Amino acid sequence: MQWIDMAHEQTGGREIGINVHSQEQLMADLSARFLSQKGFCLATLNLDHVVKLKRSENFRKAYAQQTHVTADGRPIVWLSSLAGHPVDLLPGSGIMTPMIELAEKLQVPVAFFGSDKATLEQASKHLTARFPRLKIVSLIAPLMGFDPEGAQADAFIETLKQSGAGLVFIALGAPKQEIFAHRAYTAAPQIGFASIGAGVDFIAGTQTRAPRLVRALAAEWLWRLAGDPKRLMSRYLACFAILPALTRRALQRRFAKSTDVQAR
Repeated sequence: MQWIDMAHEQTGGREIGINVHSQEQLMADLSARFLSQKGFCLATLNLDHVVKLKRSENFRKAYAQQTHVTADGRPIVWLSSLAGHPVDLLPGSGIMTPMIELAEKLQVPVAFFGSDKATLEQASKHLTARFPRLKIVSLIAPLMGFDPEGAQADAFIETLKQSGAGLVFIALGAPKQEIFAHRAYTAAPQIGFASIGAGVDFIAGTQTRAPRLVRALAAEWLWRLAGDPKRLMSRYLACFAILPALTRRALQRRFAKSTDVQAR
């Protein structure tokens, strides 16, 4: 997603951008990695992440090392299309089930990290009922105030390594989950780490996704805002504030690409 202002989001020579364009591409690559016992580190980019990337150097560093980045949110999909780089909408909550189906098929042990104990247990119950051959080897719910870069994080990473998990879903919220995922992947490159935010809450039923029609109309953000205005209002205002600049950069990227093609 080259239309983002890379002057603020480039770390160690690596640019932050979407490198997964479809679910088919993602599943094919993850299947190959599972079969070869090669891990990965997956993040789902949305406007809130773009805002946080501009504010946090540690978040930028962690994001720059993600092996897979998908588009999470209609604005990201629209902006990518505007820039001439169409991508599919692949939010964490949307790709969890296909990843779990793949893990069951290939007999890859799964672990969950984050959220709270009750939610993880409920999600595990739902998943094992739906996917009877799925092997869930670990459920870890860190206490409030968990530091993804502290000594406790290292201890949890060792626990995940010892569990035999080949796929770990991380539900800590940004930027903690992406920072922890990068740290864990560095220590255990044979394991796949996927940051999925509220995905586990949707499976457990502790949060409800917007109705299908609301999602089809790209109004899921309104559904969420109505449910938690105090927490989400400032977040969405910050996201709206960066849209004009992102739109301008997307158009510049499109025109530059068009000019380059004509010059050839």
